[in-house]
Amino acid sequence: MGNANTNETLLQQIEDCDATDKALYKFYAAVMIVIFILALPLNASVLHLFIFKLKFWKSNTNNIFLFNLVLADILLLFCLPIKAYTYIQGERRSSNNTVCKAMLFMLFLNRGASIAFLTVTSIDRYFNVVHPGRKNLLKALKKSPQISIIIWLLLLPLTIPTMLKTFECCNSHISDIHEKNSTDTLVKDVVDSMREVVFFTQILIPFIILVYCTVHIVNRLRKKTVGDRTKLKRAVFLVTAVMVVFSFCFLPCTIARMVLLIVRVQELGLTYQDKAAKAFDGLMVLSYMDCLLDPLIYCFCSTKFKALYLSNYFPFLVKDAQMPVNSSSGNTAPHPTCNTVI
Repeated sequence: MGNANTNETLLQQIEDCDATDKALYKFYAAVMIVIFILALPLNASVLHLFIFKLKFWKSNTNNIFLFNLVLADILLLFCLPIKAYTYIQGERRSSNNTVCKAMLFMLFLNRGASIAFLTVTSIDRYFNVVHPGRKNLLKALKKSPQISIIIWLLLLPLTIPTMLKTFECCNSHISDIHEKNSTDTLVKDVVDSMREVVFFTQILIPFIILVYCTVHIVNRLRKKTVGDRTKLKRAVFLVTAVMVVFSFCFLPCTIARMVLLIVRVQELGLTYQDKAAKAFDGLMVLSYMDCLLDPLIYCFCSTKFKALYLSNYFPFLVKDAQMPVNSSSGNTAPHPTCNTVI
């Protein structure tokens, strides 16, 4: 009877999204607070450069994509204090239904936007390097903000499955003794499966695209024996940085979610489910590191941006004369460090 009561209590905690290890979730909260403290001023400074120095809306480069990337990161950062507070209270999601759904909407919309703009930036660099003379739709649209608006609008329908209350706790396909052998079980399984398909495709499809772009850009660099290899090397650094950030931040939580679902479907026991859920939540916290690592991509994408950032915020690190910035275009004058490979 004792084991049965323990299992029922654990099942109820899982269904209610209660943290079964409060100390562990307080540690997760501390990590999110540290990420917030470090990433907020970093992304705010980058946003300041894009708006007031580079004037991204007048640019015909990747600055429009990168601006949307940093915007997605900042919006995601504002969710972290609320998420951390929830963990400190011993809950995996807010008990307030409105706050819970608002958090789900913001987290998955901005996380999806971050992935989307990382992918678009790599695709754009792929066409510039592998097919420099070929006309493509992305090349034509990137000079205007329309493509960025379209990306944000396309992401909105993908957030609808995540608005369901159980998604935050990854309770898809959970064993429920109250619904066993009922007609509601089939409907619930279909909804759960569709929801998980959205989650995995949002990460796996961009990852496949990133691998494709990286492999072809690296092959292009190897085949080029004459001419300017500097731009190709920068492109390789860019797509490699994107791959590293993507693999470090998003793949672990994807694998953890897959393991958790397998444990649920195979009904391996509530103890294993609880351990897998803790690992998934921890790796989701790791995915928020994306907000700290994305600024590295800005530097890899543009050495001018790196030099501009240093000259504005860390002038003591710039040994040579500072670069004069054209306020109307955001372009910088020639500078010795601007032509070097990062």
